[in-house]
Amino acid sequence: MKRRLALWAARTATADRLARGSAVVWRRRADALTGWVRAGRRGDLTGWRAALGPIFRLLALGAVAVVVWAAVRALPWLMWLLTGWWLRAAWKAGRSAPAVPEEEPADPDVDAVRALLLEAMGEGDAVHLRTVLSHLQQRGHGEGWTVGDLRARLEALHIPVHAKVKAPGSKSPTRGVRRADLAPSPTAAEETSTAPSTAA
Repeated sequence: MKRRLALWAARTATADRLARGSAVVWRRRADALTGWVRAGRRGDLTGWRAALGPIFRLLALGAVAVVVWAAVRALPWLMWLLTGWWLRAAWKAGRSAPAVPEEEPADPDVDAVRALLLEAMGEGDAVHLRTVLSHLQQRGHGEGWTVGDLRARLEALHIPVHAKVKAPGSKSPTRGVRRADLAPSPTAAEETSTAPSTAA
């Protein structure tokens, strides 16, 4: 039994490292290509002429992508080389990648999370987790998270997540949070009720 647990833990650690590394490699490649395209803009020109450089560089990237796609179609074994390169780069990058996003606080404020959920909910009685995740990412948080990651974090804060929730503007129910479950914490209510009155 202990051996099975050790093997499972090793496989999980390997998968986590590859996942973190893949995110890092993807972000680095995307940033590098975006920077290269942006650098094609000429500062000594104005209007559409200044945009010709980035346009030509985008076309060049498209041509390279077509060539690679055609090569893989003609020689399928090339996919194994590309996969091996990616896994090697991801494994190397995953060694130094943080396991927890830097913006995630070590001990998040439950009331702040409730306020954020209510903000994403608006006037409705419920909100889907995918809407909350989009709301977070638009504000620069939760980069690389999935709905499952968000669900795990909410459940760790003892915020109920329901499997089938109907939210305004959605045709089908899916996993989400209900307004009725976002009442202020009992401790906060007790502190408010026991605070001495300043009234004369």
